[in-house]
Amino acid sequence: MAWRSSKGCEPLFGDDLQDELDREPIPLSALQHAVYCLRQAALIHLERVWAENRLTAEGRVLHATTDRPGGRSVRGVRRAAAVPLASRRLNMAGVADLVEFHRGDGVETPHPVEFKRGKPKLHRADEVQLCAQGLCLEEMYGVPVPEGSLFYGETRRRVVVPFDAGLRALTEETAAALRAVFTAQATPPPTPKKQRCRACSLAELCRPQAAARPAKAWRSAMIEELLAGAAP
Repeated sequence: MAWRSSKGCEPLFGDDLQDELDREPIPLSALQHAVYCLRQAALIHLERVWAENRLTAEGRVLHATTDRPGGRSVRGVRRAAAVPLASRRLNMAGVADLVEFHRGDGVETPHPVEFKRGKPKLHRADEVQLCAQGLCLEEMYGVPVPEGSLFYGETRRRVVVPFDAGLRALTEETAAALRAVFTAQATPPPTPKKQRCRACSLAELCRPQAAARPAKAWRSAMIEELLAGAAP
């Protein structure tokens, strides 16, 4: 990946490159990928690799119908779609599918809503992405954001997600891990949770089994194979 200055087209090197890397905001969507598999997040957001399967295509169609800027009020709740979000403290930026503003005691409390195509998952990737939106909203509006909601297309139900201390800590830890990957410009090894590879659209490009093999052992095996083939 070639890094260039945001003020011009000249390549960046050394300290200038490091400064640009430090300023580059982490995409909020990358946190979801990172919780599922840090290597997947690096392949998508660092190496710019992408492959689509049925699950990702359905998710893209769902967001195409929801990511339309605008707002309206329903039963006293103000709603705004496709809301730009950012956090200077965590150096994150992205767009919320929907933010509801609930009024109480003269104060509007933001409530992010993220749309997902499937159903609730065993891991916390969706919750971390949603919590990151909540952290951005807290910084932007200067008010506590205690919870958000995940709407799943398969079940057609909302799941309310409290932003408790544990989820906030996991979200900040994930952001820090991603920042380290982006700064190092190095794609980490595959996740040890092999069952996740089966549902990953990048499995063919990632080649987790080959990537997990130590390079030295692979090189030794290749040399032995070549020598065996060259023997009389």
